[in-house]
Amino acid sequence: MTEVVIYTTKWCPYCIRAKALLEKLSLSYQEIAVDGQPALREKMMELSGRHTVPQIFIDGTSIGGCDDLVALHNGGKLAAMLSR
Repeated sequence: MTEVVIYTTKWCPYCIRAKALLEKLSLSYQEIAVDGQPALREKMMELSGRHTVPQIFIDGTSIGGCDDLVALHNGGKLAAMLSR
C-alpha cells in the first residue's frame, strides 16, 4: 500500500485543499501538523527542501505542495505514482 504523508498547519487553505483532494480520491494519509512544532517543521524542511506547507510525500518521495499534487492528478501522473 502506498504511504502518503502530508505536513500541514491548521488554517492553511492549501493544506485544506490538498487534504480534500486526497479524501476525494479515497486515499488515506498521515497528517503531521507543524503548528507550534518547530522540530517537526525543521524535519519537514530537511526532507523537502521547502519551508511552506503543505509538503506532501508519497512513499517517502517529496512531490511538493498542493499545486504540485493537483498538477500530478490533472496530468494523470498521480494514479501511476500511487499504483507502484
